[in-house]
Amino acid sequence: MLQVAFIRQETALAKERLALKNFGELNLVEEVIALDDQRKKIQLEFDTIQSKINAASKTIGQLMGKGLKEEAEKAKQEVTALKQQTAGFDQQLAETEKKIHEILLRLPNLPSDKVLAGKSAADNIVVREGGNKPVLPAGAVPHWELIKQYDLIDFETGAKITGSGFPLYKGKGAKLQRALIQYFLDYNTNAGYTEYLPPFMVNEASAYGTGQLPDKEGQMYYMEADNFYLIPTSEVPVTNIYRDEILKEENLPVKMTAYSPCFRREAGSFGKDVRGLNRVHQFEKVEIVQLVHPAKSYEVLEEMVEHVEGLVKSLGLPYRILKLCGGDMGFASALTYDFEVFSAAQERWLEVSSVSNFEAFQANRAKIRFKDEKGKNQLLHTLNGSSLALPRIVACLLENNQTETGIRLPEVLHSYFGVAEIK
Repeated sequence: MLQVAFIRQETALAKERLALKNFGELNLVEEVIALDDQRKKIQLEFDTIQSKINAASKTIGQLMGKGLKEEAEKAKQEVTALKQQTAGFDQQLAETEKKIHEILLRLPNLPSDKVLAGKSAADNIVVREGGNKPVLPAGAVPHWELIKQYDLIDFETGAKITGSGFPLYKGKGAKLQRALIQYFLDYNTNAGYTEYLPPFMVNEASAYGTGQLPDKEGQMYYMEADNFYLIPTSEVPVTNIYRDEILKEENLPVKMTAYSPCFRREAGSFGKDVRGLNRVHQFEKVEIVQLVHPAKSYEVLEEMVEHVEGLVKSLGLPYRILKLCGGDMGFASALTYDFEVFSAAQERWLEVSSVSNFEAFQANRAKIRFKDEKGKNQLLHTLNGSSLALPRIVACLLENNQTETGIRLPEVLHSYFGVAEIK
């Protein structure tokens, strides 16, 4: 969440950076300032009257001490009249501050000065590529055909149990999911991340804390009876572990990783984009989250990108890393890198990870702070990345490694899956 003081001091910059994200309600910046002016005016009037009350109350004590009861009684009446004037101030302040807070919640994070202008994914910049695109055997088919051929996932029964976009993994398909999850977690914990298994539902405060609300309200599954939300990513509960907490500077960075199922109501586009595992309502993902000192967050962002890159490399998948333009960035992000892997049978790139620096945006919303060396409380910076999202990784592993006799698995998965090939 942006801070009012920053918006007041850097109004032109705030509008410029919001425009870079193609934010369509720049008028909200001026509304915040106008409401803050109103808040200050109410506060000044209240403080002025309160000062008179304090002075009059002091006078009453002095008059009583001198035995001047009649004068003291007049002073008491004056205090009573002044207090009546302040009767509505608390409510006015509360209503004004609520309006300011509601607008601030609607303002996205400002993109970093490292972010380039652009309106859509077509304007993203490829930072680097790696791996080799495979040459598939004659008769190679996309993953949704391989899934049927090897009896790995049952979309029809999943749709019967729940609905479209809820796959039912079975046999070797379920085992492959489990192998990938365990490998991803081990890869992350070996790099110093502490593993968590968080709740898969969060309350409203947690969803607001990481910026899912109000931005993604329509994309999350909502449990009305309990006012809970099914998580779209484990970033939400994991980051909120430290909501309303003050950490010690010497304990930074905090490195966390977690597996969770992820639930997203809006599956998105149509046609080839939603075939098979390309886009589903429920999927599994392993996440990494860091809470860091503000001075080190961009250094840490590059380290996290390298960490995810190493994981993708270990799977032997051709990949590319993109720096997102302003118009394609998420609500809470200040800078995001996307990872895409090449789906050989579909001949297209599929996103499998986003690694983002949120700077102090989430920390301000969730009140996650640290005490610096001078003993002053400061907002820290939060970062997160997918390490990795499974559905499209599975799709590419199946397609890119298909042979005439089976599907070869990357060597790093052999010990987790138990065999080297799905036959």
